[in-house]
Amino acid sequence: MTAYLSIEEVGMVFPTKGGSFVALQSIDLKIARGEVVSLIGHSGCGKSTLLNIIAGLLEPSSGAVLLDGKAVEGPGPERAVVFQNHSLLPWLTVYDNVRLAVDKVSRGTRTSKERDAWTMHQLELVHMADAASKRPAEISGGMKQRVGIARALAMEPKVLLLDEPFGALDALTRAHLQDSVMEIQAELGNTIVMITHDVDEAVLLSDRVVMMTNGPGATIGEILDVDLSRPRHRLELAGDHRYVQARTSVLRFLYERHKHRPVKVA
Repeated sequence: MTAYLSIEEVGMVFPTKGGSFVALQSIDLKIARGEVVSLIGHSGCGKSTLLNIIAGLLEPSSGAVLLDGKAVEGPGPERAVVFQNHSLLPWLTVYDNVRLAVDKVSRGTRTSKERDAWTMHQLELVHMADAASKRPAEISGGMKQRVGIARALAMEPKVLLLDEPFGALDALTRAHLQDSVMEIQAELGNTIVMITHDVDEAVLLSDRVVMMTNGPGATIGEILDVDLSRPRHRLELAGDHRYVQARTSVLRFLYERHKHRPVKVA
């Protein structure tokens, strides 16, 4: 596999009053262009730390992250993050929240009319064009997350990073957003790295599921290739033996095989 996003022997150590805390060690992962990869593991296993390193929000203590052959050094528009908290600006409309991102990255390359069209296109992708004039307080939690995804896509990122974006939503809204992400990924071919605690979500959305060991000193314990053709439809997959087998493999790891390697003291 040709690596588009390469995580090379990444480690993360945090200083504490009691000494150094080894959060991550020896994380080595190669992700292809257009691939959807989920990170799953118990709370405290360093999933968000790893995602923040990929986003450039944290600098690793060791190792490096390469995107399209270039080292990741700080945040950049080529890596857009969608958090569980939508982080929309409450005084701006849905349109203006997305337009803000569009103006930030393409003011010098698109005219105002082109930026307007691009903003509306992103809202149409997430089925939020009809709510363009509403403010965040006037829309539901699921709709806010759709706007957050539109804002991230508007930046035309090379990699879309999702940090449990559906975790706070009810089951039905979550399912609708999962379907939306699959539709958008099929249309745009985004490379996606997603954190989730939901086994079904990981198997349904991903090409590979990366299973993390428990911390401290968390690392990659196992990687599961999800052998399911696309497009995927949840009702059809419910009785598919490959889906059931993949789901069982992840559950077995989480419950039986999540012990971590001995921690290297920093």
